[in-house]
Amino acid sequence: MCGIVGVIGGTSVNQAIYEALTVVQHRGQDAAGIMTCDGLRVHLRKDNGLVRDVFQSRHMAQLVGGMGIGHVRYPTAGCDSQAEAQPLYVNSPFGLALGHNGNLTNAQALSQELFRQDLRQLNTTSDSEVLLNVFAHELREVMGGAKLRLEPEDVFSALRGVYRRCRGAYAVIAMIVGYGLVAFRDPNGIRPLILGEKTGDGSRSLMIASESVALDVLGYQNLGDVGAGEAIFVDMDGKLHRHKCSDDIDHTPCIFEYVYFARPDSIIDDVAVHKSRLRMGEKLGQRLLRQWPEHDIDTVVPIPDTSRTSALQLANVLGVKYREGFIKNRYIGRTFIMPGQAERRRSVRQKLNAIDLELRGKNILLVDDSIVRGTTSRQIIQMARDAGARRVYFASAAPPVRHPNVYGIDMPVASELVANERSTEQICQEIGADWLIYQELSDLIEAVQEGNPDILHFDTSCFDGQYVTGDVTPGFLQALADVRGDATRTQQSSELDSAGVSVYH
Repeated sequence: MCGIVGVIGGTSVNQAIYEALTVVQHRGQDAAGIMTCDGLRVHLRKDNGLVRDVFQSRHMAQLVGGMGIGHVRYPTAGCDSQAEAQPLYVNSPFGLALGHNGNLTNAQALSQELFRQDLRQLNTTSDSEVLLNVFAHELREVMGGAKLRLEPEDVFSALRGVYRRCRGAYAVIAMIVGYGLVAFRDPNGIRPLILGEKTGDGSRSLMIASESVALDVLGYQNLGDVGAGEAIFVDMDGKLHRHKCSDDIDHTPCIFEYVYFARPDSIIDDVAVHKSRLRMGEKLGQRLLRQWPEHDIDTVVPIPDTSRTSALQLANVLGVKYREGFIKNRYIGRTFIMPGQAERRRSVRQKLNAIDLELRGKNILLVDDSIVRGTTSRQIIQMARDAGARRVYFASAAPPVRHPNVYGIDMPVASELVANERSTEQICQEIGADWLIYQELSDLIEAVQEGNPDILHFDTSCFDGQYVTGDVTPGFLQALADVRGDATRTQQSSELDSAGVSVYH
């Protein structure tokens, strides 16, 4: 999962992009980058780390220009080098830079096509570089050798070629040097992308971002989502051009955005994330009462931060007290998106501390947005017991995560998922809870869909194994598992080597 931002308009966009990246920092904490365009020159700063650490005053001073894009990267297995930090750039045609959120499911085949047929050399293993080079090749094909000036229709023609070739999830913001800003979203609209506008003092600025909250914080008016299969081109005069570039549109946004990734104050595809999580809590509370009408729960306790909204509404439905039982260290990153299992284990106790007075001697219901690997859940349950809780129950606002996600969330190996091939009772035992309840998938879908009934289907593949792009086979999943295993072994070997331990391959 990544966060992307693009801004065009005014004399300088670097500060707006920086501030917007800090707002979507929750979408990626591994690396950050900004590229701006000043006339026909580009300026780039990117590195591993948080936004506040990557950009110092001297870097911001060099990022001049009235157009630019920014990116924060989420760590994935085998993708930790500075070279793979985004934006990525190629100098032909025109000069083209790109920031990408999602994951291509046919990246390997495309990389071979690019080398053998398009005669383009790739420098990384990133599918984002594949996407950039496909766009660059299609744009060059459209321009041919005769045209000297790029027109909006040329951009859309090139993107039609991108849509024909690329499969999977991709929300993209790209910059064409000297011409303008481009944004497009895959035919399923799996990953979010929102457009906003700000006017004043005789100037007009347009921003495109992964979440609407970035627009809100910087004073942009929300103009709505980039549609599934839609492309937007904003030229250097600020004129907005929109076009549907795919003939095979089936809007199926990722439901995990509403469960976990998006900030609660965002609106994605016309669904308010906060309200959808309230409905998740309400439906989960109703299900709990059906299953256990004579429950002995004293207190509902959220696991901060993303479960608070659901937990509060669940407590209201049950008619029991809602209490904060854990205090979060806000200087520790989100454990779900840490690159290694060992690092996740270490970070949980650094991240949370129990409030004994709220837990001691009580039967508590811990509520989390989801249970993925189970590592964090197990440790928090033990923390509650250590704080004196009499009984510890657990509720997940999402259904069991049983299948790999291949559309940009780093959980591609089924064996890492605690719910894979386990019953609810077995999962309960594995995480050490006294009782466990999950949200029903149909209830989750209804909770989100109520915000926008026009969305008929969602990508729920990590819950039900149904992959909306139709090209995810068992062989594909096994190949991903093999790549992840190789990356993990390489990382472990590197850690052992750096510690002075001999490693034999």
